[in-house]
This record gives sequence, C-alpha cells and structure tokens, in this order.
Amino acid sequence: MATQLKNLSDFSHTTVPNGAAFKIAIAVAEWNAEITGSLYNGALKTLLDHGVAEENILSIAVPGSFELTSAADILLKKHQDLDAVICLGCVIQGDTKHFDFICDAVAHGVTQVSVKYSKPVIFGVLTTNDLQQAIDRAGGKHGNKGDEAAITALKMSELAVTA
Repeated sequence: MATQLKNLSDFSHTTVPNGAAFKIAIAVAEWNAEITGSLYNGALKTLLDHGVAEENILSIAVPGSFELTSAADILLKKHQDLDAVICLGCVIQGDTKHFDFICDAVAHGVTQVSVKYSKPVIFGVLTTNDLQQAIDRAGGKHGNKGDEAAITALKMSELAVTA
C-alpha cells in the first residue's frame, strides 16, 4: 500500500509485547534536529507506554545519521545487557550524491552491527525527498517513524528471547 494512504503508526493489526523486561538504547542524530527530536519523542513515549521502565532506556545523541552505526556498536560493546538499539535520524535529498552515500552506509552499517552482536539494531532513519515528507513521517499525517522503530525494537527483542 502506498505510504500516502496509511498511517505508519497504526499498530492495531498486531500484538505489541510488554517491554518491562527489556533494556533499550536510543541513538538519535542531531542533524535535522526538528525532525529527529520528534522521532525521539515518539520512540520514547512508545517504549514507556509499552512497559519499558524509564531507567531501562539509555538515550544518546550523535552528530548525524552517519554516526548512528558507530554509536550502536559502541553502545552494544559497552552495555552488553541491552536488548536492542534504536537508531533515529533523518537524511533529506539534496542536490548532490551525498544523500545516496549516507543512506546506503547507514542502512548497511545498522545491519552489520545487528548481525555482529546478534541483537536488534533498528533502522529508524527517514530518507526523504524533501522536508515536508520528513515532517509527515515524524508525527505528521503519516504517523511517526519513531513510534514504528520502538514497536520494532519491542517485537524483535521479544523474538530474541522466545526464538
């Protein structure tokens, strides 16, 4: 279904696990702070609403989306009790190929860190054509990708425990 036809934050069709037993980190990029702040607020609220204790949520800021991969690696290396890391960022298309390089590097990097530690590392990075698309996906008419990333972290953490 096309994105314009749905709210990304509608989870009425699925069961969301209780997060009381989980410890989750959130790494958020400071670049495009208006957008990433909304993503962070959505993720934090969703984790809290689904039972993750505030003291079991570790939040860190990094300069930009490119640094999310190394942040996830550092977090999982230093905090071995983490169940998941949520990476939140926003890359908006510009006039150069920089967008392509950053998006590709972050997507592959997040996957590599997840496989390296056998822990969920969640790609909550908006990769949009323009600012309006980012606004629409960071608490606007298409929901909040931060909510989606938090739900994904809970579901994948539950999978890691039960698989």
